[in-house]
Amino acid sequence: MKLLRVGTAGAERPALIDADGNLRDLSGVVPDIDGALLADDAAMARVRAAAEAGELPVLDAAGVRTGAPLGRIGKVVCIGLNYHDHARETGARPPAEPVVFLKAADTVVGPNDTVLVPRGSVKTDWEVELAVVIGRTARYLDSAEDALAHVAGYTVAHDVSEREYQMDRGGTWDKGKNCETFNPLGPWLVTADEVPDPQKLGLKLWVNGELKQDGSTAEQIFPVGEVVRYLSHFMTLYPGDVINTGTPAGVAFGQPEPKPYLRPGDVVELEIDGLGRQRQELKGA
Repeated sequence: MKLLRVGTAGAERPALIDADGNLRDLSGVVPDIDGALLADDAAMARVRAAAEAGELPVLDAAGVRTGAPLGRIGKVVCIGLNYHDHARETGARPPAEPVVFLKAADTVVGPNDTVLVPRGSVKTDWEVELAVVIGRTARYLDSAEDALAHVAGYTVAHDVSEREYQMDRGGTWDKGKNCETFNPLGPWLVTADEVPDPQKLGLKLWVNGELKQDGSTAEQIFPVGEVVRYLSHFMTLYPGDVINTGTPAGVAFGQPEPKPYLRPGDVVELEIDGLGRQRQELKGA
């Protein structure tokens, strides 16, 4: 299934995309798309039954805002330097273990919402990423296979980053990752049954119509199952938690000088095979 949330920010309603591409209202079946729903097998079965019956009200998609496909996100866990080609372009040695940092849940916005360039920023960068949404509580998992069984689905994430704040301002990466609007998510939460192999997904990103990133999750140093297994030994993952699994080559940080960092007025578009497409216009904060 392709689950999503539509409407004004803070007042989104649950919906789905049916087999014919129609937008259908789920608000009469479930209150929201969130961790509580994903962890409730009976509720998910009701959603599937409603989708298959074809009786859900059709919504007019024209002019309707698409919000993040998941409400009440618990935490956003991110993996850095997780693609062989991205490590090569930045001159970094592939890490022996996953590089982990956190983004606050309040950085998440809709897939087509405005992204704000921080005041004084000169190094705002783009990163298309596969995002994993947890559907079952995960702690001390034994195998990558078991870890994949805890995944509810997948979506597109834009891990916007401010490289000066991240690299040059001391401390951890968090200062360059947690500016407002720095994690557009969506458009859809595609359930795991529709993604049989998360290591066979193409990722692309354009800036002002120019293709900048064109990669594949096959390049991941630590595959999705291993990332979830690994994280479960350092933190408990709950239904509704999100994991951004890293970005392929092609970011501004990896380009020759002068690096083409983002500025107000730029337009970024990104997509992942089968998971949908995002588009953001950048403005000054």
